[in-house]
Amino acid sequence: MALCMTITSCISAASFAASSSTTRRDSKASCARVGNVQALSSSAQWSTFGGSRLETGVAGKRCGEQKVTAVRALAPADVEKESGPSRVIHGQCFVVGDNIDTDQIIPAEYLTLVPSKPDEYEKLGSYAMIGLPADWGRFIEEGQMKTKYSVMIGGYNFGCGSSREHAPVALGAAGVRVVVAESYARIFFRNSVATGELYPVESESRVFHENSTGDTVTVDLDNNILINHTKGKTFPLKPIGDAGPVIDAGGIFAYARKTGMIAAK
Repeated sequence: MALCMTITSCISAASFAASSSTTRRDSKASCARVGNVQALSSSAQWSTFGGSRLETGVAGKRCGEQKVTAVRALAPADVEKESGPSRVIHGQCFVVGDNIDTDQIIPAEYLTLVPSKPDEYEKLGSYAMIGLPADWGRFIEEGQMKTKYSVMIGGYNFGCGSSREHAPVALGAAGVRVVVAESYARIFFRNSVATGELYPVESESRVFHENSTGDTVTVDLDNNILINHTKGKTFPLKPIGDAGPVIDAGGIFAYARKTGMIAAK
């Protein structure tokens, strides 16, 4: 019971932190919030993903108006000099709208699949977003088990509907690492944190209007920005808060073992 209360408090604090306005400063970039404007004081950010590290030069005072002016790939040896885990997700994005519900994310007929079984986990991922109307486009190409989109961008109330934890699990199994949406259904947010499958990040504006499926993007959770390389725009994000370390660890139980709340296996 004590563990459950501690974990619940952790996720509740994370939910609050993710929806609160904050001022964040670090050695790489400084973000200051004034009203609805977030200004970055540094002229460049460093992003690490895959085997390369990218330097993205950013100009402009309003995050929504910043332009990516340069991208420079560094050798893996340079990447290894950096210490600490990276929370930078790079790839193509899949864009949806408001009120995407769990029946669209993973229909009820596939809930008999057991995520703890590797083959069924993979199969669950292959059905992710199969409930979307056809005019949204294909999230997973026919004959494939994984999606080519590592970033999902949505609008208001993402993950509404029934409280199935299979929803974030299916997205994670399909290959999605982060969802950027204006807001989330509370239980979807909690399930995302609890399973550690993906980062549910809130945007500061209705970014799905300004991004398109297939755009190449970078979600930098260290600096709380979404960079659209295709369109040359940068958008501010709300901090992931206390949910971050839980997701980093791989979910609630992995986090509890890592922090000593329960015995390690």
